[in-house]
Amino acid sequence: MSTLPVYRWRLAPDGLATYRQLRARGLRPGGQEPVAVLQRPRRRGRSPLVAHLYRVDLAVPVRPMTAAKWAAVRAALVARRTCPGCGVVREYCIPISLGTCVPCADGHPSGLEDVL
Repeated sequence: MSTLPVYRWRLAPDGLATYRQLRARGLRPGGQEPVAVLQRPRRRGRSPLVAHLYRVDLAVPVRPMTAAKWAAVRAALVARRTCPGCGVVREYCIPISLGTCVPCADGHPSGLEDVL
């Protein structure tokens, strides 16, 4: 098994990009394997941050969002705002630390002042 070439931060050659850089250009790796690794050093003996580099010329355009995908995202966001305790859809995401909306967590499930 061969190892990938390693480039230091800001020293990668032209024609290579990280996943996030590809996304910023509206591209995705398209099934290609990484061709190199980018390392960013950190202080105090911590291991470096690592990002895989892909060839830009082999990248393909991002698939567009379909109506079904948009509907699924909307439904997921509504589910994050729906309290499992009282069933009210709040104007904020239900805190994971509480598990219910703030009025239910405070013991006042009838706090309907936050209802949309």
